Amino acid sequence: MKYTAWGLLFAAVLIGLWSTWSEAAEESKRAEEPKKKGGPPPLVVDRSAPLLLDAMPDKAPSEPADRPVADNSACYVCHTNYQEEDMVVVHARENIGCMKCHGKSYAHRDDEDNITPPDIMYAQDVVDTACKECHQEHDVAATKIITRWQERCPGKEDPGQIICTDCHGAHRLAVRTVRWDKKTRQLLARTEEPVSVAPDDTEKPSDGQ
Repeated sequence: MKYTAWGLLFAAVLIGLWSTWSEAAEESKRAEEPKKKGGPPPLVVDRSAPLLLDAMPDKAPSEPADRPVADNSACYVCHTNYQEEDMVVVHARENIGCMKCHGKSYAHRDDEDNITPPDIMYAQDVVDTACKECHQEHDVAATKIITRWQERCPGKEDPGQIICTDCHGAHRLAVRTVRWDKKTRQLLARTEEPVSVAPDDTEKPSDGQ
């Protein structure tokens, strides 16, 4: 009786192995036939992988969120020229938008007559101080600074007049219809037709414009 049980178990194992080998051989044969006939390969089902079509993961795989980018869309409604301006683009990538430097400026944004200034403006003599609140160091070789100065603002002969925005970005309006005193925020001039402003506008640092 004991030997009979072992014999049956051995026979069952042999049958299982034979069945598995036969199935694998049949699938291999079916896969080879299209190659000989030139037809499309058959669909081969991976029977070892469970079909979890109805199973939902407990938690979606976590992906690193993209770095936030400052939303300046409200400003771009009028200031379209700043959408690709270097200083705006670089700061926006660090999630630093227009409002960080110029305030919320809601009244300025809502004024269709364009006579209300932004909440914060920068006269030339305070630009460097404002930039240094975040940029404490300036590790550029003196020769590069001088070259940049001569290229971008040759009208400023005194090095003491050079400010950060003379070399960095193009953060000045090339065409204006209004001009404010940047210290008092008072409207100085308004024109019906846009007036072009030279890139090397050499306003004195103390005039607040």
